[in-house]
Amino acid sequence: MLARRFTIVCLLMSLFGMFFAILVAEAGRPARSWDAASSNSCQFDCMNHFRR
Repeated sequence: MLARRFTIVCLLMSLFGMFFAILVAEAGRPARSWDAASSNSCQFDCMNHFRR
């Protein structure tokens, strides 16, 4: 019974660690050039679209 609980806790902690590592790695990446270009080009067009 104790070994089963220990296994479940270890699996949950490893999943949490993997998700946390993904979040940290994504936060450290620089912005991609095509994301920045699409947001800058849409800025004025989208603002005019919502005013109507």
